[in-house]
Amino acid sequence: MVDLKDTRTPAEKDDSHPAATSAGAVVGGVAGGVAGGAAAGAAVGGMTGPVGAAVGAAVGAAAGALAGRRMAKVDPDVEDAYWRDNYTGRSYVASGSSYDDYSPAYRYGVDAYLRYPNRRFEEVEPELSRDWGTARGRSSLEWDRAKHATRDAWQRVSDTVERAVPGDSDRDGL
Repeated sequence: MVDLKDTRTPAEKDDSHPAATSAGAVVGGVAGGVAGGAAAGAAVGGMTGPVGAAVGAAVGAAAGALAGRRMAKVDPDVEDAYWRDNYTGRSYVASGSSYDDYSPAYRYGVDAYLRYPNRRFEEVEPELSRDWGTARGRSSLEWDRAKHATRDAWQRVSDTVERAVPGDSDRDGL
């Protein structure tokens, strides 16, 4: 019999890492969705024989991946810290620009990906453009400049999810 008692000290239990909660949640949520969906699909398909099991597993894995993507959590503090440390190296950032101008665009990209996880950026860009005036807060960026940072943040979250899901889950051909 396995002893499942948690033997960690209170200090060890409180040893949290924000990066682990965001990236780990994305990977865990998606991987769990794929595995659970595949198992359920195979079980249902198994009732109709080997071909049914294979088809059921494939369909179940796809459905599980979508469910896992929806369950994925992104830590806005981790994303903000990443972009704060890395924005100046981006080709679209104007020399002398403040992070405060780009921060709303990065946040907008993360939020937009989470709202539209099954769509490509190009599909939702007209909606994002239309709503940027409300989402921008105090940013001085017009959409023609903000969209590059928004797309960059979208792609970062999408890439994190795609690493955890087999195949081309974000339908970008990569």
